[in-house]
Amino acid sequence: MQSQDFPQLASIEQIEQGFESFGYICSRKIATSVFLAFALRKPILVEGPPGVGKTELAKTTALLLDTPLIRLQCYEGLDEAKALYEWKYGKQLLYTQVLKEKLGDLLHGAQGLAESVERLHQFGDIFYSEDFLEPRPLLKAMQQEKGAILLIDEVDKSDYEFESLLLEILSDYQISIPEIGTVKARTTPMVFLTSNNSREISDALKRRCLHLYIPFPTVELEQRIIRSRVPDVDEKLRHQLVEFVHSLRQLDLKKVPAISETIDWARSLLLMHAEQLDEDLVRNTLNVLLKFEDDIEATDPELRGLVRDSGSD
Repeated sequence: MQSQDFPQLASIEQIEQGFESFGYICSRKIATSVFLAFALRKPILVEGPPGVGKTELAKTTALLLDTPLIRLQCYEGLDEAKALYEWKYGKQLLYTQVLKEKLGDLLHGAQGLAESVERLHQFGDIFYSEDFLEPRPLLKAMQQEKGAILLIDEVDKSDYEFESLLLEILSDYQISIPEIGTVKARTTPMVFLTSNNSREISDALKRRCLHLYIPFPTVELEQRIIRSRVPDVDEKLRHQLVEFVHSLRQLDLKKVPAISETIDWARSLLLMHAEQLDEDLVRNTLNVLLKFEDDIEATDPELRGLVRDSGSD
């Protein structure tokens, strides 16, 4: 990464403060990892359960650096055509029609078959030039003159074959396009890869990256997040709702509530003019936190104790 093309990240404290100014409240560990990834010019692999802010970390870094964010959403079957580049076939077909119409002019004066073929060959090379190339996220990130934040989101959903492609790109930040040749990054992007741990990432890819695991936040950190995102919530209610969510995460649920659900619940309680948690209020809004009916039904018998443990009267 050519750091002169990016605004400087001078210190870990600067990152923490900058993130907070954009509403992303992070731990010291997260800020340190971003600082090191930037300074060492290495990709950063961000792992952790869904909803802890992995994607938001890349987005906020782009805001902090005032740099374009280019995102590649991974899925099973993702291939080079969707990740790297593809040819503009429609434009090629249009130019083929133009070639047919101008064929007589093109071959006028040609001496023999060899010269005719040579002229056609020269014209045909135009079809596989950068004018007909459609860059996808990986190539687009390397084409940015002043760098970019490249977010490779949910890399664990892709196939091992795609990981092999990433290894080649993240080694030298260049790709080989058979019809054009080797294309090198104009400025090396800052790369974030995220994973929800649905499968193991290969050791080879992990060795290319700095590793950062983001767990669910502590009670204190999550309260700071709620204070930043939903500042109008009363301090007492904020404490209660965060304690309640943390208790929910200790239960055996299909999907425990993520930070985004805590924020949504805080906003919902604010809309309902709630001053503190009570059993009926929680029961009527539990669907904001839990996304499976089985989880809601399993939690119902525990509600009274959970509400009491949250510090409610």
